[in-house]
Amino acid sequence: MIKPIVKDIFLLKQKSSDADVHDAYIAKDLSDTLNHHRNECAGMAANMIGYTKRIIIVSAGIGNLVMFNPVILQKSGAYETEEGCLSLSGARKTVRYRNITVKYQDSLMKVHTAKYSGWIAQIIQHECDHLEGILI
Repeated sequence: MIKPIVKDIFLLKQKSSDADVHDAYIAKDLSDTLNHHRNECAGMAANMIGYTKRIIIVSAGIGNLVMFNPVILQKSGAYETEEGCLSLSGARKTVRYRNITVKYQDSLMKVHTAKYSGWIAQIIQHECDHLEGILI
């Protein structure tokens, strides 16, 4: 289901709680909402559509990558950039890392560890900030 984008700063600043297998429906809502906003958005966190659960989605080329309970284990190659967000107006400066290693679970709660670089790494970092209640 396409959900409205949350713009309430108080809600967006709340830390998200761990997701479990019962939260799989949130991934579907994230996918539907991201696909609806594909021309203006490359990723979303669950709190952006009203769920305070640790789930993100990233547009990864031909498909979407959903991560439950992502944790960035390693990062390297710091750089400064500007980012926008559907939940916030305007662009903001931030520091991101070119290369990251992420541990996450899929919708069946199987654990994965993967390395990402470039644009996808930047999106993952942005969405993981959302899960921590960090607004850039």
